[in-house]
Amino acid sequence: MKTVLTNGCFDIITYAHIVLLDYAKGQGQFLIVGMNNDDSVRKLKGPGRPVNSQTERFAVLSALKPVDHVVIFDDLDVSGLLAEYRPDIWVKGGDYILETLNPKEVAVARDLNIQIVLCPKVPISSTTDIIKKVYKSYETTMAQNNPSPQTGS
Repeated sequence: MKTVLTNGCFDIITYAHIVLLDYAKGQGQFLIVGMNNDDSVRKLKGPGRPVNSQTERFAVLSALKPVDHVVIFDDLDVSGLLAEYRPDIWVKGGDYILETLNPKEVAVARDLNIQIVLCPKVPISSTTDIIKKVYKSYETTMAQNNPSPQTGS
């Protein structure tokens, strides 16, 4: 049985995440998803993140059809998971090219003879882009519902 590993923060599940998970599952028979814990998401994405707690993100990921196993990890890179689980294939999202992958992760994958596969890019917003859109929409709605007082007569 071919095992596949993919990883990420999965803060707000987007269409691109679903494409990645379906694509990764299609590369083998058993899909392991490495999900960053709350502390590592904060370090990677900044204050205010994650939007959803690791408990919530774990529950959502675990319920998705392509996912066979979810593991929460606290490292900033996936090297430890690659070494621990030794999947046949490691799938990264379409926002990467081989040259932009973490060199440490790539070295571990190559040392362990793990095939690196890049999911085709999905032209859709990232979680960060979606958060920005929601915030802008909220600001616009608030401005329309609470117009500033008129000055003068």
